[in-house]
Amino acid sequence: MKTFTLPGTDMVVPNIVLGLMRIQDMDDDEVRTLVHTARDAGITFLDHADVYGTGSHGCERRFAEALKLSPSEREQFVIQTKAGIVKDGPYFDFSHEHIVESVNGSLEALGTEYLDILLLHRPDALVEPEEVARAFDELSAAGKVRAFGVSNQTPRQLDLLRKYVRQPIVANQLQLSVTHAPMIAQGIAANMQGLDQSVVRDDGIVDYCRLHDITVQAWSPFQAGFFDGPFLGSPRYPELNAVIDRLSEKYGVPAEAIAVAWITRHPARMQVVLGTTTPERVEAAALGSDLPLTRPEWYELFRAAGYTVP
Repeated sequence: MKTFTLPGTDMVVPNIVLGLMRIQDMDDDEVRTLVHTARDAGITFLDHADVYGTGSHGCERRFAEALKLSPSEREQFVIQTKAGIVKDGPYFDFSHEHIVESVNGSLEALGTEYLDILLLHRPDALVEPEEVARAFDELSAAGKVRAFGVSNQTPRQLDLLRKYVRQPIVANQLQLSVTHAPMIAQGIAANMQGLDQSVVRDDGIVDYCRLHDITVQAWSPFQAGFFDGPFLGSPRYPELNAVIDRLSEKYGVPAEAIAVAWITRHPARMQVVLGTTTPERVEAAALGSDLPLTRPEWYELFRAAGYTVP
């Protein structure tokens, strides 16, 4: 498993993350098997959110009930959670009161005294960055949160936060797969008239994050689009799957590893957030952590996914 020191922190982290948004209805043994399989593969970074599961903190509570981590076992993991989405609406709330209340709820649900990382979950159009800064200062000073980040935010939204927040923004969790890669595809086809791929939708978020030492965390790495089904094995992507199958055979790894490797091969040192609850798929994906795809192979996958390489 490839690891690196997360910029802005002293945490050494793997480049693959286990997301736990779907564990609400799993029993204790199933949750333990999933987490232990990931750990044994070197995936010691766990991703939660207060809105995952039933009610508030449902999946966080399910995780704690199943794992019952001792203090020494807790130290073996980097635990990240997210706050800011209110289910009843839905709407977003980055107020000081909501952030602090959510973190306290996550700490209680997870049965831990601190979070390694807290992300603001999607942008809040009504954000008052001074409120966010006050919440981050309070949580940091109390030792409740070690580091802070965001999800799905643009460069200008990040600039606004960074004007007021004293702590480094260490991560930005963004949707990315080889079939859903507008934040990479636009730069490849920049300034090409009449091509939808050339439309700038995020103000250059990948380059912005690289310039400011913000780690991109790629969620839905196997989804074709926005929760519309996986591309692996899908008849919608015959050319892409043919390339994946050929590379799988060449490298002796499952298809999931090739899909992961397309992301981990990028020099931005991204993390891939897995959403599967199948231990075998976690093991398969882990094999893509440090798979040395060549430039021709990376671009071949990109073209086979339907993108233009001028």
